[in-house]
This record gives sequence, structure tokens and C-alpha cells, in this order.
Amino acid sequence: MGSHISLDEEVFKKIGTHEFMESAPYAREIEIKGKLTRDVVEEISRIKKEPDWMRRLRLRSLEWFYKLPMPKWLPGVESIDLEELVYYVKPDVPKVTRWEDLPEEIRRYYERLGLPEEEARVLAGLQTVMDSENVFSVVKEKLREKGVILMSMDEAVQKDLPIVKEYFMKVFPPTDHKFAALHGALWSGGVFLYMPKGVRIPEPIEGFFLIGSAMEGQFEHTLIVADEGSYVNFIEGCSAPRFVGYSFHDGMVEIYAHRNSTVRFTTLQNWSKNVINYNNKRAIAESGAKVYWFEGSIGAKITVTYPSTILRGRGSVSESYVVSLSKGPVLKDTGSKMIHLAPNTRSKIVNKSISVDGGVNIYRGLVKIAKGAKNSAAHVECDSLIMDGKSAAHTFPHNQVDEPTASITHEATTGRLSESQLFYLMSRGFSESEAKSLIVLGYLENVLVNLPFEMVNVLRRVVQLEFSELGAVG
Repeated sequence: MGSHISLDEEVFKKIGTHEFMESAPYAREIEIKGKLTRDVVEEISRIKKEPDWMRRLRLRSLEWFYKLPMPKWLPGVESIDLEELVYYVKPDVPKVTRWEDLPEEIRRYYERLGLPEEEARVLAGLQTVMDSENVFSVVKEKLREKGVILMSMDEAVQKDLPIVKEYFMKVFPPTDHKFAALHGALWSGGVFLYMPKGVRIPEPIEGFFLIGSAMEGQFEHTLIVADEGSYVNFIEGCSAPRFVGYSFHDGMVEIYAHRNSTVRFTTLQNWSKNVINYNNKRAIAESGAKVYWFEGSIGAKITVTYPSTILRGRGSVSESYVVSLSKGPVLKDTGSKMIHLAPNTRSKIVNKSISVDGGVNIYRGLVKIAKGAKNSAAHVECDSLIMDGKSAAHTFPHNQVDEPTASITHEATTGRLSESQLFYLMSRGFSESEAKSLIVLGYLENVLVNLPFEMVNVLRRVVQLEFSELGAVG
């Protein structure tokens, strides 16, 4: 297979196109596109001034991309012609560390996307990626004093930090599947975070990722290493304006949770409806470690994402909460994976989907309890809300239990919009769109309690906007 990925055309015809909303708000200093070759990959590595080990990793990933087949289980999406995409974009804006130094056009993006200056003030740290490069970096002094390392992924690689080489694409190797290999070859931008032993930071740290133009690929990489006994709450925000052409997102998150550490990772994805979103997210939890995922998948035309945890240490715990809203002719293929490899491990998966106006949701989950993972337990909840006759929801749970002392429980519900609830709310003065957003938020209430307060407010606003007459703006 070459660099053209041919996928289901029927879904593309159903999804259709979207109107142009706005043009890119900045000039491009550098862009790389064309046939995906070794020369292209080496040029990206050269521009980024990377050490030789990273250049070799990119080239090995490229080889795997051409060797690995397209996964047959993927839902149909628009054909992606990589040669039409820009692989790497360096925006012609300076990298700054103060809000007031951001170019005015970038500040306007923040304001439109609900990320005002006040939000940056309550965070312990913030890294913003525009296209392929980090453009805004805030690291509060308390992080430096405690030895926390927070910087762009590119800077961490350029500094040739030994810890980066030790963990980079070791949690999620490029050999896993074709899109992981593509990411390994083309990754750019992202966040590196190291939490030292015993350090606990209650305030959230955020990485924000913005696609600024059409026909662009974004391949940011986030790597979090939590040392023994540490605690971190990381928020990932994703957004893009609406353009005529599609954009392609193929990001990756790797988390390594050492003994007795805790990592909370929250994603609010509000890409515009012409972004094709593939996300690769995986954590490894050592003894006594805890990993909590929350995935809020609101925007995008096509989304494929399965936050996953390998419970490698005795007594480790992981929970994954995924909220998937398909409004309009869009498709969400989401779920979670929990791999139990050690005794006394615990996992919980909660997946809630909402399908409306012809939207389609697919739940695809995996729980595997290996032989020797004695007394381990897993619980899965999969709930679907279908709000009209044009929409659909499908579930494909998969459980593998090779340990007789382990247990898995699974419950699933599928419901339709309650006309009596809708009538009651509308009789009390709410418009139909307001009533539907209230019903959806009520349906999500037991999941929202697990979110940081700041993100609950953001998610509420995004859901309300989706059901407003204006619709989503990315």
C-alpha cells in the first residue's frame, strides 16, 4: 500500500461537506507536504534539530507504516490521501510565555474557544500547540521548585533528556497498528511532563491543541512519566475552526505510572465537523498505581479512540469514562481497553453515547484478565441514548478471562429520548434545543462528578452549544 488510504465512500457521501468558516489567522513559516518518503521524514527531523536516535525511530516507524495493513475493523471514513495533506506546519508566530505576548489573532482564538486569560491563571502549567509547534508555554514557579519537568515534547527531545529516550513510544510502540506507525514517523509538537518521586500537584496542568487550517495533519505527542507516589491532573483540550477541506489528527498519549502514583487524564475534544480524528492513548500502571481517563468526544466528523491501561503491577487500578456525542451525520467509534496482568488489579469502564440527527455511535471495548492475575476484578457499563429515528448506536464488548479467580461484570442499556420529558421541559418555557441539551446533561450527570470542576463547566457549555441553533463552531 502506498501513501493513499482508501476507505468507505458511502459514509463519506452520507457525511457530506461543510461550509467554509474562516481562513488561517497566521502565515506559515515552513510547511512540508508531498509524497511520504524517507527524505520527508528526515527533513522534519533536521528542522527540529533532533538527536540521531529520534531520526532512526522516525525512519523505523515509516517502514512499519508501509508494512502494516489497514485495520479491517475500522469504520468507514472519507478517503485520506496523505499526499494532499501538509505533514508539518511551523506557524509564523513567536513562542511566548506570557498571555499578553501572544499575537492578537491567537488570543482571539482563545477567546472564541472559551479559554480566557483567567483559565490560564488557575492552571499549574499550560502548553499550547498550534498546528505542529508549541506557541505558548506557562510553567508556574511552584512546579520548578518541586522539580517537575514540563516543556514541549520537541524541546525535551532536542535537550536529549535520557528519560525521554527511555519512555518515548515504549508504552505505545509504532508496531501496534498503521496509524501508530504513521504517528511515529511524523509526530510534531506536544507535551512532556515528568513528576518527581512523591510530588503531588493538585492544580491541573493543561495541553491545548489547535488545528488552524484545512488539509493539514496534526501529530502531537504527549508523554507523562509519574514517579513513585506522585500525583498529577492533566487536561487535554482539542479544537479547530471549520474549513472546506478536511484535516487529519493522529495524536498519541503515553502515560507511565510508577509505583503508588496517580494520574488523572482528561480530554475534551471539540474538533470541528470536518476533522478526522484518530487518537492513540495508553498507560502502564505499576504496583499500587492509579490511572483515571476521561474522554469527552464532542466534535469531529470521524473519531476513533480507545483510552487503554495495562495493569502491570499488583493492586493497580484504572477507570475510564468516555462520553461520545454524535450529532448530525458523524461517526464515533470509541471505547476503552483494560489489560490485567497482575494480581488484585481493578478496572472500571463507563461509556455513554448520545446519537442525534443521524449520528452513529459504536462502542468497542476490551477487558483481558491474564492467567496469574489472581483476584482481579473488572466492571463495564455501556449506555446509549438514541434521540431520534435517524440515529443509531452499536456495541461490541469483548471480554477475555484466563484466570479462574477473577471476575468481570457487564451491564448495558439502550434508551430513546423521552417525549414526556421533552414535552414537560418545553411546557415550562424551554425551547426544543434547550430541552434536549438539559436531557443530555442529566443523562451524563453520574459521569460529570468525576471531572475537574473547570472541565465540567466547559463540557456543559460545549453540549449546550451543540444543541443551540448556532451549532458547534469547533
